[in-house]
Amino acid sequence: MDLSSWLERRADRTPEDVAIHFEGSGQSWAALHRQMRRMAGALAELGIGRGDRVAHLGYNNPLFLVLLFACARLGAMLVPLNWRLALPEHRVILADAEPALLLYEDAFAEAASLLGVRSMALDAFAAALAAAPEREAEASSTLDVPVLVVYTSGTTGRPKGAVLTQDALLWNAVNSTLMHDLTSEDHVLTTLPMFHVGGLNIQTLPALHAGARVSLHRRFDPAATLAAIAQARPSLTVLVPTQLVALIEHPAWPMTDLSSLRAVTTGSTIVPRSLIEAIHARGVPVIQVYGATETAPIAIHQTRREAFASVGSCGKPALHCEARIVDGEGREVRPGERGEILIRGPNVMTGYWRNPAATAAALVEGWFHTGDIGHVNAQGDYYIDERKNDVIISGGENIYPAEIEAILLEDARIAEAAVVARPDARWGEVPVAVIVRRADAALAAAEVLALFQDRIARFKHPRDVVFAASLPKNALGKVLRHELRRELAAPAASRG
Repeated sequence: MDLSSWLERRADRTPEDVAIHFEGSGQSWAALHRQMRRMAGALAELGIGRGDRVAHLGYNNPLFLVLLFACARLGAMLVPLNWRLALPEHRVILADAEPALLLYEDAFAEAASLLGVRSMALDAFAAALAAAPEREAEASSTLDVPVLVVYTSGTTGRPKGAVLTQDALLWNAVNSTLMHDLTSEDHVLTTLPMFHVGGLNIQTLPALHAGARVSLHRRFDPAATLAAIAQARPSLTVLVPTQLVALIEHPAWPMTDLSSLRAVTTGSTIVPRSLIEAIHARGVPVIQVYGATETAPIAIHQTRREAFASVGSCGKPALHCEARIVDGEGREVRPGERGEILIRGPNVMTGYWRNPAATAAALVEGWFHTGDIGHVNAQGDYYIDERKNDVIISGGENIYPAEIEAILLEDARIAEAAVVARPDARWGEVPVAVIVRRADAALAAAEVLALFQDRIARFKHPRDVVFAASLPKNALGKVLRHELRRELAAPAASRG
């Protein structure tokens, strides 16, 4: 048995029910199942088999989900690429993953042609599936094999591929089912990109596991999202804080009928209380969820019952997940004390692809060390206070300062550089570069910003440049980033 059995069983029980609605048309469970069987057969004819990687570059599309289930049937692994990344970033990921095939949407044809791997247009590939042989499930299939490699950068700025097994996705789906009281009667609206585990695994795959209907948007658009909520009347959706801000600021927000929503799920960063209360004021519970790419991601969450009573908390550990908060010596702290959050459960990754050193550092005796600092109250509610590492989360995207600093320090005019987060009303936080010029060097902010052109994704570019005489450091010479963050958050922070 493998994950593709989800489609097989639903096609057997409710063949004509709509599984996925996309761009004005619905796809039944029977049609989805047939397409998955043929895609698995077509991939097999191309030599794709157990352990092989298949990369995907494109926007949200039902074919992405078909591809995932086809990989599961073959024992292969899907490597979803973040379409927002720049070409050099994709090259680094592909060099590490070494996919046997890259399937891309037509909008990314030029980029795909420059990536140096065997590639095919996804639409053309899908059009040929009618003639492809249907691949049967193998009797020896098991759920303990890897099916998803999702790349996430670390504090070094180098991407690492978190390896998630079919079992991890199954247990994550079970956690989601209990988190949302998810049933086959639900209707999930997905607007987050599915190259993120948030867009793929918080509700979308769990909805298919439960037999619920999924309405899929190619990309997030606030007007289209509000229209879909009012007209298609979904019962559940996941929206990161940046999306919530965009919806609330849209002119249609006050008159949009939200009554179909049983809940809105949010996370990816520390969520402002004021934002949650703005949604609550419309009578819709906001469920917070906490996790990481490495936890598939559901690790700690609220429920609808808890949403109004514990605003600001990310809830309690998922049913099939354990959580601990420990101090620097690994000792569990008392309620109210701050420490690092550790996660353990069948939803946690097996490790980082071809990176045993990073795996050993992140997974200790089965516990995933998140790098996030939090506390738990006497009632067992978890709260996220800050991040132990320096990752910046802007609009739901992870930005790692080391990656940006490496580019800055290539310029001979820059003596020192640090990139830290500054609070931002729309994006939650944005990266700001603090620069120390070399003696007698002439360097303007516009020249600094130009260093990133075509090097890294636009969302990673610093939003501002601050010139300083020196960077605050401790006795060991380590930059005190918390002091820089505090200075940048102050209204009087100077600009250069």
